[in-house]
Amino acid sequence: MKARTVLGAALGTVGGVALGNRLLKRRASDLENPLVGIERTYRWRGIETTYTVAGDPNDPDMLLLHGVYAGASSHEFEPIVERLAENYHVYAVDLPGFGRSERPPLVYSGALYGEFVRDFADEITDEPIVVASSLSGTFAVDAADETELECLVLICPADETTDERPWVRTLLRTPIVGTTLYNLLASKPSIRYFYDRDGYYDADRISAAEVDYAWDSAHQPGARYAPASFAAGALDPDFDLATELAALEVPTTLVWGRDAELVPLREGRNLAEAADLDLVVVDYATQLPHAEHPDTFVEYLSAELPRADAGSSK
Repeated sequence: MKARTVLGAALGTVGGVALGNRLLKRRASDLENPLVGIERTYRWRGIETTYTVAGDPNDPDMLLLHGVYAGASSHEFEPIVERLAENYHVYAVDLPGFGRSERPPLVYSGALYGEFVRDFADEITDEPIVVASSLSGTFAVDAADETELECLVLICPADETTDERPWVRTLLRTPIVGTTLYNLLASKPSIRYFYDRDGYYDADRISAAEVDYAWDSAHQPGARYAPASFAAGALDPDFDLATELAALEVPTTLVWGRDAELVPLREGRNLAEAADLDLVVVDYATQLPHAEHPDTFVEYLSAELPRADAGSSK
């Protein structure tokens, strides 16, 4: 009798969890394009990816690559796209597995994203300035030696996020337990905690709309597959970032929030010294200085980058 009771309780719990997961999925709304500009698609290896184009086609191309985390998307650049479009022809892409792009159940890897960036830059843009956030900085570096880029701007690039743990990816991809764990990791409190701890220096700058959009993005069909690979350490590059940067011929600048903790400023200084790169430090900022201080960030780009004036032509 006790065994039946325990079994019944277990089945009830599993059923309740599965129902809760389905209800969460239904609560997620269709993901709207948050950016000014024209939305387009790029089919890459059978995956329909989405990007937004803004600005004058005669201005220099600029490719924006968002960071990687549950709920990540090109929305990260919403505070600066319109400003950048005054001087650049801006391409803001949702990486495969994120945002409004398709999210097939692949085993995602850093090498795959490096190949995507390489192909997108070659086929869609013309020698772009690439602005890449966090782990996407390594994807851009991986692509840079085999495609024509004007320069790189890497915002707190990370190359060692965690030890490789394939079992984490396997667990998060399971239908019930994995979905439940993912929903906890991608809950609104968890997303806000990420922004508060690692994204923004001033928590008052974190808007409810930003958290809501990230939550919706994190609960689209297939949303857990790419973050599962990230949590397993599978998106980290198989090269040493300092060594690769030192060997690059593409002009590169590092941008760091002075108070970043996830990838602290000392790592930025070490990278800059090892690869002989310029390092721009933004005060009162952590991982997302471009989102927290958009005016400061855009002023830097407009003043310092090559071909940055609105009158230049390709």
